[in-house]
Amino acid sequence: MRTAVDLINLSPSVPLEGDVPQRVWTGKEVSYEHLRVFGCKAYVHVPKDERAKLDDKAKPCIFMGYGREEFGFRLWDPIARKIVRSRDVIFLEDETSEDVERVEKEKNTAAGPVNLEPISPSQMHENVEEVVHDEPQGALDQEVQGEEQLEQEEQVEEEQPLSEPRKSTRDRKASTWYSPHEYLLLTDGGEPEYYQEAMSHEDKEELNKAMQEEMKSLQENHTYDLVKLPKGKRSLKNKWVYKLKTEETSSKPRFRARLVVKGFNQKKGVDFEEIFSPVVKMSSIRVVLGLAASLDLEVEQLDVKTAFLHGDLEEEIYMDQPEGFEVKGKEDLVCRLRKSLYGLKQAPRQWYKKFDSFMVKNGYARTTSDHCVFVKYFAENDFIILLLYVDDMLIMGRNVGEIDRLKKELSKSFAMKDLGPAKQILGMRISRDRRNGKFWLSQERYIERVLERFKMSKAKAVSTPLGGHFKLSVKHCPTSDEEKEVMKNVPYASVVGSLMYAMICTRPDLANAVGIVSRFLSNPGKEHWRAVKWILRYLRGNSRVCLCFGNGKTILDGYADANMAGDVDSRKSTSGYMMTFAGAAVSWQSKLQKCVALSTTEAEYIAVTEACKKMLWLKKFLQELGIKQERYVLYCDSQSAIHLCKNPTFH
Repeated sequence: MRTAVDLINLSPSVPLEGDVPQRVWTGKEVSYEHLRVFGCKAYVHVPKDERAKLDDKAKPCIFMGYGREEFGFRLWDPIARKIVRSRDVIFLEDETSEDVERVEKEKNTAAGPVNLEPISPSQMHENVEEVVHDEPQGALDQEVQGEEQLEQEEQVEEEQPLSEPRKSTRDRKASTWYSPHEYLLLTDGGEPEYYQEAMSHEDKEELNKAMQEEMKSLQENHTYDLVKLPKGKRSLKNKWVYKLKTEETSSKPRFRARLVVKGFNQKKGVDFEEIFSPVVKMSSIRVVLGLAASLDLEVEQLDVKTAFLHGDLEEEIYMDQPEGFEVKGKEDLVCRLRKSLYGLKQAPRQWYKKFDSFMVKNGYARTTSDHCVFVKYFAENDFIILLLYVDDMLIMGRNVGEIDRLKKELSKSFAMKDLGPAKQILGMRISRDRRNGKFWLSQERYIERVLERFKMSKAKAVSTPLGGHFKLSVKHCPTSDEEKEVMKNVPYASVVGSLMYAMICTRPDLANAVGIVSRFLSNPGKEHWRAVKWILRYLRGNSRVCLCFGNGKTILDGYADANMAGDVDSRKSTSGYMMTFAGAAVSWQSKLQKCVALSTTEAEYIAVTEACKKMLWLKKFLQELGIKQERYVLYCDSQSAIHLCKNPTFH
């Protein structure tokens, strides 16, 4: 409807004696350069902050019309089933929406045997979410069948698919409530994209209430002052962002509104200088949890509401008044920002500086090893440790009274949410058996979601992270255009990225395997893809493996090893090390060496060097936490490397 109205306004009108309505209304010449074929296929750019590093940078959509100049084109996302707006679009005007729907239909029909069991409405929504996540990675289509045949030839056991039921010869259409075009006429996606749409939304009152709450928060925080825009200065634009969220305490979802500055218009040296903001290291989290298990410390978790709004700005930045909330009689004034807002490039850094100054003011010392770990000593063996990851906090200590006092001080300065005993941090589940002094750190649910996402949740499990028959090389990379086109539909990079996050957090057993398959991200082949699926099959049978802290000993030990000339192509060796503390691994690495080692002694010596550097860092970190030990032992299975470390004879 909107597109039809736009085209009518751009077309000659009989009542206007052949003149164009838009020209008559605006008094300006009409441009037709922005017009595109309605319903054509288009690729919409996915912003960097909405995708992972290795995800697709564009997604296929259907062109549906034109928005205001600020919001560019309106397009239908057939996977998310909602309208998206973007100015960064590539149009394929010779391909229609039917082509997009046909491709999606082919992907769905090629997915495998049909599940004939009835599903509940809640399960149906879960399946929809899975499709939304899977689509950008592409489908394997006929490639999957080819891979299964090759794997059978190599006697690599894969999951045997169930026998398909006999299909009727009569053509049937997949059942659906509405076609994309019918659905488009009924709804615009649920979440408004901009203020005008929110004001015409069916939940207008709830949206307005959400914006009022956001404005109240900004006013209470003294975020900005209304002033005249100084000469030579420019004012940044802003927009309202709406989100429909389901609260844990309520079954009915409610709208949240947030005012966001369009920080992409900021200029370095004028609107910002430094933007880096540290976060706590994964090794620090594991070390402190091990310490809490061994010393039987309390572990509490807190969350900061609207964390970025607390940071004080150092630069002189101006912003337009929030749309819909212009002060009557002062419409010509702009907002002189006193505090940072979401969207500003320096917002994370300013929040960290604000929190750091608060902790120092309250007597806490920032560790030099990790700037997001704060410690305060009250007496011998009585201390509090605080870890900060953006707006998530873990607080550990023996004295419950001091912990409660810190919580109260934090609540006075920031809007805090007390989550009680720590249960989850950064997607890692924290479980505790206090009687036996144990802490478990696992990613079982995350791994299960990864397996479901890549259709490997029912694959046959294997017992090793990477089979010994895999000798991966660049020779396995596709060379012909046909092979490369086939591999484009394989979500290789996405799977490796998902595996890498599990490896970084809680799975040191994946380090070597993930390190090997990640060497071929730029041009993976079928053999590389089989290796990645092998790792997924390993996780299928070992998803519950986790880190277990708590043996009563706060001792740091290290282990180093090397794989001599393990890389088939360059014959470089691979260094590996693992550091253990309180009964579990706290730091690990598997990395290809930068030079070609001439002997096993040299390869092992390089591995020991890397391990020593990490052990020295952990030693300093533990000493800052008040944990000291007489000697730090690093184990190595090469006598020649050990002798070389002790006494460099003939070197």
